[in-house]
Amino acid sequence: MTDRTTPLGAAKEDLDAVEAIVRAAGTSFYHGMRVLPPDRRHAMYAIYAFCRIVDDIADEAGSMEDKRRELAVWRDNIAGLYEGRSDGPVTRVLALAVPRFQLRAEDFIAVIDGMQTDAETVVVAPDMAELDLYCDRVASAVGRLSVRTFGDASPAADQVAYALGRALQLTNILRDIEEDAERGRIYLPREYLRDAGVPADPVAILTAPGLPEVCDRLATLAHGYFREARQAMTLCDRRAMKPARLMAATYDAILTVVEKRGWTRLDLRVGLSKRQKLWLACRYGLF
Repeated sequence: MTDRTTPLGAAKEDLDAVEAIVRAAGTSFYHGMRVLPPDRRHAMYAIYAFCRIVDDIADEAGSMEDKRRELAVWRDNIAGLYEGRSDGPVTRVLALAVPRFQLRAEDFIAVIDGMQTDAETVVVAPDMAELDLYCDRVASAVGRLSVRTFGDASPAADQVAYALGRALQLTNILRDIEEDAERGRIYLPREYLRDAGVPADPVAILTAPGLPEVCDRLATLAHGYFREARQAMTLCDRRAMKPARLMAATYDAILTVVEKRGWTRLDLRVGLSKRQKLWLACRYGLF
């Protein structure tokens, strides 16, 4: 049974439970998605909650056996969405969003695949092909779910997801080099490290003379993806792309701040000021 008085016709308690997961994450995503109409907004909350849950499975302490089992449960949950089965607030809301916005099972599964990579593998200097696949799974797949929910299921919208997802993930990688190294991880591509004479070692990499060259090269790649995403947006429904434009502008600004910080003080956390966030929200989110 659906409730025609609520977003997506979902039970209010399910909507509240999903929204609580998003709010508890303390992310700007919650406020950014408020530019969307209620049906689309709550579908995005459910997509984010799904991503948050499987990401936590990968990142939190626990045995590999337990992580595989929990991720397998979510693989079955996703299959259930397309077979008329749902269990729990997140899957019940997603079950209503899937047919409404033409969400594809393979994109949900790609996200789980990405999280399983993080759970099972200590990623150290992947080659470019491996890094690209990782970015596709943990970022662009979410983008493909998102653009449909925003209101555009065209090939151009998928291209936005392809490019913007990679731009966002590369920005995260450049921002979090030290944090990842402390966890024994290096997401910088093997080819770039080799060309600059940087060892694929999480300890040595932080003081390697060639690291700035690697980072500048990856930042250039990220800027290229931002440009590619913006070009694809011009072929899409303008209203539907409003959240994507806001996300692109926000992360492009973060990348610029990271570049200004430089690559020798990786211990300095970077972010946008409240004033910058407000300006971006007004410029790209509200009008």
